[in-house]
Parts: sequence; C-alpha cells; structure tokens
Amino acid sequence: RFHAVGCDPSRDPVVRERTGNPETFHSVWLSRDGHWLVASVSTFSGDDVYYRDLRCPESPWLTLVEGIEANFFVQAWADRFVVVTNLDAPRGRVLRVDPACPGACPGDWEEIVAEDPEAVLRGATLAGGHLVLTYVRNAVGTIEVRSLDGAVVHTIALPSIGRVSGVVGAADQDEAYVEFSSFLHPPEVYRFSVETGEASVWSKVPRPVDPSPFTLEQVRYPSKDGTLIPMFLVHRTDIARDGATPFLLTGYGGFGVSMEPVFDPTLYPWLEAGGAVAVASVRGGGEYGEEWHRAGARCHKQNSFDDFIAGAEYLVAEGYTAPRRLAIQGGSNGGLLVGAALTQRPELFAAVVCADPLLDMLRYHRFGAGRTWISEYGSPEDADAFEWLYAYSPYHRVRAGTSYPPVLFVSSDSDDRVDPLHARKMAAALQDAGGGRTPVLLRIEANAGHGGADKVSSAVETWTDVYAFLFATLGVSGG
Repeated sequence: RFHAVGCDPSRDPVVRERTGNPETFHSVWLSRDGHWLVASVSTFSGDDVYYRDLRCPESPWLTLVEGIEANFFVQAWADRFVVVTNLDAPRGRVLRVDPACPGACPGDWEEIVAEDPEAVLRGATLAGGHLVLTYVRNAVGTIEVRSLDGAVVHTIALPSIGRVSGVVGAADQDEAYVEFSSFLHPPEVYRFSVETGEASVWSKVPRPVDPSPFTLEQVRYPSKDGTLIPMFLVHRTDIARDGATPFLLTGYGGFGVSMEPVFDPTLYPWLEAGGAVAVASVRGGGEYGEEWHRAGARCHKQNSFDDFIAGAEYLVAEGYTAPRRLAIQGGSNGGLLVGAALTQRPELFAAVVCADPLLDMLRYHRFGAGRTWISEYGSPEDADAFEWLYAYSPYHRVRAGTSYPPVLFVSSDSDDRVDPLHARKMAAALQDAGGGRTPVLLRIEANAGHGGADKVSSAVETWTDVYAFLFATLGVSGG
C-alpha cells in the first residue's frame, strides 16, 4: 500500500496485491529521481522483479524478470536499470537494461561487469557517477570503483583484512560511505571520494577493549571430500600449540551468508580470559559464490556439517586445542550446524552452545517462518527431501546411552522465525538420552524474538550465562 503521512491508513491504496504464497517475500523500492517503482517477489534462491514508470500515473506493472532461479538486485539511474545478478555467474556480475524494452530476456541485457573468477560480487552501488563494487575475496572484503561502462578506475585502500558493509552513496554525489571492521579492528565509518579514491575515518565509537595482545590468521583445511575450507583464527600472539588453549569454534553455513572477519565485542571476554576463536567458512555460505552456497544446501547439506567437523579435527591435529578444550557455538541456521555436529561427533567437543536453533528438520516448515526456507532445505513433504532431512535432523539422531557433552540451548519465548519448540524438544531428548550424566541446560529469554531481547541489560545477562557455562565446562578462569 501507499501511505501519505497524515492520512487514514485504512484508506491507503493498494500498490501491489498480496501473493498469497507464504514461501515468498515482498519488497519494494523507489529510484532516487522518483521515476521508477521496483518490486520483487523473492525466495532465498530467486527473485521475480516488476516495475512501473511513475511519470505515467496509469502505467501498468511490467515484468523485468520472472520464473528464473537466480537473484536480481535492481538500481535505476538515467532511465537505465543496473542489475546485480548471479544468473549464469555464481560469483555475480553486473548487467544494464533499458526499462523501455519490457519483455527482453536477461540473456539480451548488456553485461558491464563480468563475473570475477576469484571474488564474489557482494554489491554494486551507484555513487558519484560511477559503480562502486564490494567484493569478497577468500572471505575478505574489498572495494572497487568502476565507470558506468564497467572499466576499473581504482580500489579503495582498507586498513587490514576485514569486512566491508554495503557502500552508501548517491549517484549524483561524489562522497560515499562504508563501514569497515575486523576481529581486531572495531567498526569505523569511512568517507571516501568516488572520483579520487581518497578515504578517511568519518566516525567511530570507542570500544573498551585492547586488541593488541591478539593476532588474526586465516588457514585452510581439507574437508571430508577434500574440499579446502577457509577458517579464521583469533588468538594470543604467543599461543603455544600444545593442545591446551580453550577454543570456541563457530560457523553458519546457510542461505549464502558469508562468515567474514567482522568485529564482535562479545568475543573479548573469552579472548581476555585466555580463550581463542575459530570461525569456519563452511559450504552453504556465500564466501565463494552461489556454487559454494548450493554445495551446502538441500541434498548437499551434510557438506556443511562435514566441513565444520573437519575444522574441529584440524584444530586438534595442529595442536591448537584438544577435544577436552574445544567448544562449539552457533545460532539460527548455525544452531542447526552445531546441533548436527553434536549428534554426529559428540566425542569431539567439550561443550556446545546452541542458540535459536533449527533441530527438528521434519517439522521445521510448520512453524514460524519455516515455509520460507523450503528452497534452502527442501520440504519434508517431498519424499526425496524427507530422506536427506531425516538423515541429518539432529532431533532424530539423539541416541540413548550416548555420551554427549554439556549443552546450553539459548532461545526466546516469542521467536516467530525459529520457534523455541526446537530447543525445548532437543533439550528434553538429550536429557532423557543422557540420564543426567552431563548438564543439558535450556535458557529461554522472556518477551524476546529471534536473537534475543534488544535491551542491553538482557544481552549482558545472556552473554554472562553463556560464558559462565563455557568457563565452567572448559575450566577457564574468568579473571
């Protein structure tokens, strides 16, 4: 609907009718010049895109692309659409299309930036009469400025390896802004000239942490099938490879989400207490493009779990830690990741923190936002998908008499994305299977949604409980 400020919302006119399909998302945006209204109907694996020319009040909705399993992000400038897509380019490319020619298939659109053979195109922003592209190369962010015809102009210098957010700018203004951070570099907003590439810190918030005792390294290790998996390690500079360091291994591995080296203040209590952190970029994420994502989705989901387990084995084999000193943590789809690792290799871990998790994969689609994830996991109502879901569903792999490590489940009572039933059922199943030999704890945040409450005090209480659990189970001193 279109809402004019001050008018009665009940009279707002409908701009686009509802789809009636609970497996899709609606979004809409307006071009900066007010000429083009663009709408999309999306799943996690594809976008149907429609548009209207608002200079003609009675203009109909026209179809830009429909029925293609690929993602399309559209920006408009000077009566041309600039489209970022992974169609026929798993790592992404940029096309240009004339909206005055509706019905032209994507194969007829003009390619202005071809797929990079080594980097994943994360986004393209029209700024200062140029294209500002953000890439992820080996899970590390970079920024590149190109002409509107795609020619490279220059790159923006960054202080270290890290993560860059999407660039914010306007097509008719030279200044643009981007946030940069890394595990050891608190977030800073940089302002840069699109024309010259000169950048400077525009804004930062002081953080009460000292990153200087720690170092960041990136390693690669082979998974079960030989695929090399990147992993970031954050630890004290003088770490001894004697297996004694308590490590916290985390990952995500779903929906094309990349695990990049972003600053996370919640890690510092662990680091300052002598712990170390490992972040595995397992398949299912977007670190190497859509092929990497699909290699850990649907019937290939077990690859994500194999990659994560292989990361734990690497840390042990290389002397960074030992099973008695290794904890794993993940949330949402990452909760599924650590839930699968827990049930498939319980002897490999000393503690598990499983937050907002998906764990009953035969019923996930019946609750919360579950139906929107069918393109990622498959539907249990499909016979083939049922087989692969049942094979790894953590709730269905709990076995009586198995020695499971201590587990802390963290969830919220009003989570309408991932229903807390997953954490509750899994906690009960593990408590029953273990007969009380090791602690299985369930923490439910009241009056909170996915990811917990938004109050600082509640977040502090949550992380206090998480670290109290980890310190106790791994024998770490909080001092």
